[in-house]
Amino acid sequence: MDEPAQHRHVAVALYQAGSPGSPDNHDNQTPTAGDEPGEEERVHLRGDYLDEEDAGGQEEAAGRGPDSRPGSGTGTGAGALLCPPALCFRNTPGSSKEESTQAGSGKPKKCPGLGLFYAFLATVFFSIIALLVKTIQGIHAIEISAIRCFFQMLFVFPLLIYHKTGFLGPRDKRIYLVLRGFLGSNAMILLFYAVQQMPLADATVIMFSNPVFTSLLAWIFLKEKCTLWDCLFTAFTLTGVILIARPPFLFGEVVGGIEGDYTNHVKGTIAAFAGAVGAAFTFVILRKMGKSVHYYLSVWYYAVIGLTECIITVSVLGEWKIPSCGRDRWILVLIAILGIAGQTFLTKALQIEKAGPVALMRTVDVVLAFFFQFVFFNRAPTWWSLGGALCVVASTSGVALRKWYTNSRKNLKR
Repeated sequence: MDEPAQHRHVAVALYQAGSPGSPDNHDNQTPTAGDEPGEEERVHLRGDYLDEEDAGGQEEAAGRGPDSRPGSGTGTGAGALLCPPALCFRNTPGSSKEESTQAGSGKPKKCPGLGLFYAFLATVFFSIIALLVKTIQGIHAIEISAIRCFFQMLFVFPLLIYHKTGFLGPRDKRIYLVLRGFLGSNAMILLFYAVQQMPLADATVIMFSNPVFTSLLAWIFLKEKCTLWDCLFTAFTLTGVILIARPPFLFGEVVGGIEGDYTNHVKGTIAAFAGAVGAAFTFVILRKMGKSVHYYLSVWYYAVIGLTECIITVSVLGEWKIPSCGRDRWILVLIAILGIAGQTFLTKALQIEKAGPVALMRTVDVVLAFFFQFVFFNRAPTWWSLGGALCVVASTSGVALRKWYTNSRKNLKR
């Protein structure tokens, strides 16, 4: 094929009939200033493609039919037939094909494992908080909770203004927000108290049993399905708590491996167990509210109600004590900062990762608790504590895996 024939064929495919660059007036074409061939080519390709693909939809919306454009001919457009969508230039003159490809590529790919990494960071932060609470001497757990709530309230206040969520929330959700703040703050207070009264690992293990109780409470209050597996996991959890508490009527009067006297050990066990139930109620309330309430608003109620409750309780008990200068004050500030960071990373993890893997990652909290107890307090765990921890971790992991498997099957059926 000779060169002029090729040139004429390309001109027919790319230029619109009747335009200054079309074959019928190609010989006497005289471009004006600023009329570059590349620009005319892009404009006409875009016009032909839209006439063919949208059947004049965009032009009809503007008050014109597909054939009303001067020089458009019949609107069938040979250029539109020979130019597939992937080769048409839809951008403005001067934009590159690479930019067009990037613009149509959709959302960027998520980083695999990022949600689990966020969950791991949250777990580490919460474990360090429990360790720091254990190291503070002479300050009541309720006062520590009040200081944490105060700093958390300062952190959330500007975020509520930025997101324009208000400070009260939807009228029909306020009762749930109040309950979430009351129960959540109580769970935090009870956890701090349990850490001060019993070994760090034992308190962490009992508090970690809350996912099992969440399933039972969701069955009672939210009418969610409760299976035989849920009952089995609950029995395993209660067995683990009993192995850690070691009541005298089952294990005899002499109980080894406890911290302090046995009365404080029992108080810590009851506080940790009650804190786990309180945390489970909190999760059920959050499920009830769903996504209709902004997360920061939920944290705001948690901080305000917790601070108010802590101030009243500590004042009644007469336990107010100004922390000593230096180490204790810095530890209290660090507890507040780590608490905010832990909640933030846990929320981010649940936003981009399924709840099952996140719950499994939280089991690292138990491992870190035993590690911190041995390294910082030189206290090796007893076989009873290890057995109880194994029961609780197996139960919570079973709950997470079962829900993960169930949700995956539902998604596959869809």
